[in-house]
Amino acid sequence: MMIGKAFGLLGALLLGLLAGCSGSNHQDLEAFMAEIRATPVGEIEPLPAFTPYIPFTYSVMAQRSPFDRPMQAIATDAGNERRVAPPDESRVREYLENYNFAALSMVGTLAGEKGMWALVDDGSGGIHRVAVGNYLGKNHGRIVALTASQIEVLEIVPDGKHGWVERPRTLALRER
Repeated sequence: MMIGKAFGLLGALLLGLLAGCSGSNHQDLEAFMAEIRATPVGEIEPLPAFTPYIPFTYSVMAQRSPFDRPMQAIATDAGNERRVAPPDESRVREYLENYNFAALSMVGTLAGEKGMWALVDDGSGGIHRVAVGNYLGKNHGRIVALTASQIEVLEIVPDGKHGWVERPRTLALRER
């Protein structure tokens, strides 16, 4: 019974509040809205023109790094190396010989019944399978050994004195 009286009193209070809000004393609000509606409508500025992104292609990746010592300095330091016969220019060049050695990276290995192969990334999105005896790099680099973590290459480079010397290089497994 007490609950019924409380609900009744609450209902009467809400009706009283609603009745107080229903008056038409909103002339100031209506005048303001009429004034706003009467003002001229502005124009929205168009969006700025979109300039599409033009990707930059680094085209000198296959050339010598500016941070490497020049070949002449390497040749003078290698004065105690033994001279070798010039490379065979009549040999058919392999695909990876079109790339600078610094642009290549080892990304994995494969092993099968016929032996072990290394997977080499050419720096332009291609992955190539190589084995001992294959060539890579611009300096007649021949693969002499393969392990699970590196490729050992023997390059034939000019010594600066009209001769040729062998230069060992290593291509280590690139980790991510």
